[in-house]
Amino acid sequence: MKKLMFTHTLLFLLFGAISVQAETIYISVAASMTDALNEIISDFAANHPDAKILPNFASSGSLAKQIDQGAPADLYVSANPKWMKFLVEKQMISTGTDHVFAYNQLVFVGSEQTKAKEMAQITELKRIAIGSPQSVPAGQYAKQAMEAVGIYSELENTKKLVMAKDVRQALLYADRGEVDGSFVYRTDAMLAQNAKILFTVPDDLYNRVAYPLALTTAGAEKTTAKEFYDFLVGEKATAILEKYGFEPAH
Repeated sequence: MKKLMFTHTLLFLLFGAISVQAETIYISVAASMTDALNEIISDFAANHPDAKILPNFASSGSLAKQIDQGAPADLYVSANPKWMKFLVEKQMISTGTDHVFAYNQLVFVGSEQTKAKEMAQITELKRIAIGSPQSVPAGQYAKQAMEAVGIYSELENTKKLVMAKDVRQALLYADRGEVDGSFVYRTDAMLAQNAKILFTVPDDLYNRVAYPLALTTAGAEKTTAKEFYDFLVGEKATAILEKYGFEPAH
């Protein structure tokens, strides 16, 4: 009898260990961090071969709404504190885990032949892409900057604004020459094949582009999720962020 109980206990502990080792971690990340996070995940996986990390890259607003509606997520990285606050208020973020861990900058990209070297000159263009301000932080920052110089309503009323589902799509429009220019992050502009940075949007026209990171309430219950959370703010991940043009928050 004792031998049977011992065997059952051993099997229970064995299966428990296997389930921990094979833990699947779901992370929801702002689209602008796609390349940097993919490399960070690969680096983490090199020392955690049994960890399975499944990333979901999209606009911060779309991701926050998905999480609110029940989509699996253990970590959330937003490109705007607004959407992190949204989930905090919904009590879906583990208390005390949300904090800014990186910064970015807004730029305007397009063909080298595009005659727009400052904000006021983009009214002369025909098609300008921005991420949809309703859900895309890059679009919200761009709208804020355009409103600050008094040109957003004019561009909207003349139907010159082309709304993109996320910042990567806005970049693609400019890179393919489908628009005269796009508002994107500096880190995205570094990935363009054809489009060039025409000018940097003055910092005083919009709120600083900040990326808050947090564990969700579900993620706080997972050992591997907490390990990856710590890894994201460590030296190796910081070096990767800097490589892709992000400014780590120290």
